[in-house]
Amino acid sequence: MAKAKRLLLGIDIGGTFTDLVLLDPASCEMRVEKVLTTPEAIERGALDGFRKLVAGGMAPAAIGRVIHATTVATNAVIEGKGACTGLITTRGFRDVIEIGREIRYDLYDLAIAFPPPLVPRARRMEVDERLAGDGSVLRPLDGAAVEAAAAGLLADGVTSVAIGFLHSYANGAHEADAAKAIAARHPDLSLSLSSEVAPEIREYERFATTVVDAYIKPLVRGYLEQLERTLRQERFKERLFIMLSNGGIAAPAVAGATPVKMLESGPAAGTLAAAFYSRQLRTDNLLAFDMGGTTAKISLVEDGQIERTREFEVARVHRFKRGSGYPLRTSAIELTEIGAGGGSIARRDPLGLLKVGPESAGAAPGPACYGRGGTEPTVTDALVVLGYLNADYFLGGSMALDRKAAEKTIDALAEKLGMSPVDTAAGIYDVINEKMAAAIRMHLAEQGRDPRLFSLFAFGGAGPLHASELARRLGIRRVICPLGAGATAAFGALVAPPAMDLVRSYQTDLATADWARVNRLFEQMEAEGLAMLGEAGVPRQAVRFDRTVDVRYAFQGYDLSVPTPAGRLSAAVTGRLRASFEKAHAERYGRRYSDVPVEGVNWRVWACAPALSLRTRRAAPASATPPLKGKRRVYLPQGRKFVEAPVYDRYLMPAGRALRGPAILEERESTVVVGSRCTFRIDPQQNLVMDLEEA
Repeated sequence: MAKAKRLLLGIDIGGTFTDLVLLDPASCEMRVEKVLTTPEAIERGALDGFRKLVAGGMAPAAIGRVIHATTVATNAVIEGKGACTGLITTRGFRDVIEIGREIRYDLYDLAIAFPPPLVPRARRMEVDERLAGDGSVLRPLDGAAVEAAAAGLLADGVTSVAIGFLHSYANGAHEADAAKAIAARHPDLSLSLSSEVAPEIREYERFATTVVDAYIKPLVRGYLEQLERTLRQERFKERLFIMLSNGGIAAPAVAGATPVKMLESGPAAGTLAAAFYSRQLRTDNLLAFDMGGTTAKISLVEDGQIERTREFEVARVHRFKRGSGYPLRTSAIELTEIGAGGGSIARRDPLGLLKVGPESAGAAPGPACYGRGGTEPTVTDALVVLGYLNADYFLGGSMALDRKAAEKTIDALAEKLGMSPVDTAAGIYDVINEKMAAAIRMHLAEQGRDPRLFSLFAFGGAGPLHASELARRLGIRRVICPLGAGATAAFGALVAPPAMDLVRSYQTDLATADWARVNRLFEQMEAEGLAMLGEAGVPRQAVRFDRTVDVRYAFQGYDLSVPTPAGRLSAAVTGRLRASFEKAHAERYGRRYSDVPVEGVNWRVWACAPALSLRTRRAAPASATPPLKGKRRVYLPQGRKFVEAPVYDRYLMPAGRALRGPAILEERESTVVVGSRCTFRIDPQQNLVMDLEEA
């Protein structure tokens, strides 16, 4: 690999494994490393992989950029391991984050449960102040009450405070004054202001987003500072970038200022990789399927483009039920995440039925076959028993699996279920596949899409193991697995553009809008975007702005985003914006109302710079060694029997020749299972393409 200072390093820290990709963009030479995640100090696993990558004489100084995707923020919320957090709010509104929208996400669940508030009532303080909806001051801020509230929270052990005042999206002055007063007396107290974190209308969502930001801020900031120190100690002196939920990257200082924007950091990187491959392969519609050790992520790529959402939920009580988690008003790539991975634990439920996940053995102790103290049966243990995984070639042979431990734990579960060990292992494989298929069907139904019109793009350490069977259940005819599939998300971080989302609320009838005010809002956001991207070293002339506005019919509760023209706006654009909105409304809801006024609600700017232009074309293997490694007994779900299937070395497979399944293809980072009634080949870019026969 070249020694010039132009190499790129992508790091993706997952719940079970940490993936690293070192890429020379000039030669397209790629080096991949996969190590176990270290939950007790997650930066340590990344450092272990970093040292392995640069072993052999390459100086860290040869690396020109590191882009990092991480689950540290998400895990803190899900596991309840964030900071001791308090809330300071307008008098009379301390219970907003608990009352929510008063909507039951399941009308018929008598034991319905919601995630507990991250700030208990005793740590929610009220102060006198009041703003009107237009931002004018109805009651001045009581500074003495703010200082008293902060002192009380500090005495209660609070280390991070969310400040959320009524209508602060229209005027953030009261929040800024409160923060200034608190910082003067308590400089070590972490502060999150709703007017900075989510400056848009809807108090519940804005307060909830700010509370989550405050809850994770001390942990994320500490982690990012430690990561930067660690890299400097390893003699890395170039820029570090952090992956954001919206698919952009930012400097650590910018990401740490509002860490709620990096909650979906890792999954976003995987979707970007799928979009990159979609454009390279000229495949219009891809269903991106990223399955690792802890979770599986599903997202859509249409015409090479990804879809973003303005809100999502984290830490759902019920993964498939919207409204059962903490709502976040921040931009993110549209995706669905399921508690299904190689570490998903299988058990007998109270009804005597087999249940798999969402609980995971993670990296510690991990599946029983890891030999790290795990005793519960997992999906990975079942894959070993079914012959899909080679116990002697896991991670390229650097981590041997304990087949006897896997068989022992499956045997124990089989006895509880009154089934044979083979049927139990096959049942685990069947249940986890159907669980993922159900989630994909629901996600596509919500988007109004038919799975049969997509190709399945499978990656992650476990994705290619399940892709063939998953495609069969969904009626998908083509599966694509990239070379190095187990580290594809880390590669996705390398193709992410520097980008930021900004938003301001101004609710107005478009027919009577103050366009001078709208222009000021856009100018402020664009200046802010330039400053943020400047922190990432992006030159001013490279920044591009896309503007949108959330529009709704008067008295509607929800809105749709439509693009706005560049340059200064005036009343002349009103008809154009209305036409765009009515077209979007008709497409979404099947109707339009030409006699109802339309309102602009939130005005948005997407500030971004071009991503690095990369290629992944790899030379075909020149080795004379035949790719066939031998044969192995593997289980066929369709016939419910074991067969002798050929096992191929993925790295030695030549491009072009089509073969028939069943077959196993092994590479260091993952294993591909090709089912029966399939043909497969290697394309010129060294991607594995499976074509399923119609059932």
